[in-house]
Amino acid sequence: MIEKLQNSEREVSKKIRSVFQLSYKIEAELLNATDFPPLKRPLKKYVNSNTEFFGYIKDKELAGVIEIQHNSRFTDIHSLVVNPSFFRQGIARKLMEFVFDTFDSNLFVVETGLENGPSTELFKKFDFKEVKQWNTDNGIRKIKFERRINNDD
Repeated sequence: MIEKLQNSEREVSKKIRSVFQLSYKIEAELLNATDFPPLKRPLKKYVNSNTEFFGYIKDKELAGVIEIQHNSRFTDIHSLVVNPSFFRQGIARKLMEFVFDTFDSNLFVVETGLENGPSTELFKKFDFKEVKQWNTDNGIRKIKFERRINNDD
């Protein structure tokens, strides 16, 4: 089940941050990153964020979270994380499908680490196309994807 998470509630943000931390530790390993900024995101940045968080609840546990910023021009998938205890259960796919079903956009954008194979594979399955690669100040090679929706179909 997917539900909107009230990140302004401190206890909810603690749960969100916990899933982010568990997932980002794995991503940092995939990227061979010793300095991984997402792992340094403090609780207050979740509580005070103006993005929207949606959680996938499985067995009464927060199994995955997708963080969205939506405006009239596009929908930005800021983050998509899954608790490693729930890897390979289709949760990221279900969260992505939810976003496409929920947000009316002609353009969806997302970024990830280039060496994050599971993420890049997922985005490609959803017809995202690579638009840019660059190196961060932390030595991480990133990739940006876009998915354009043609409403004439």
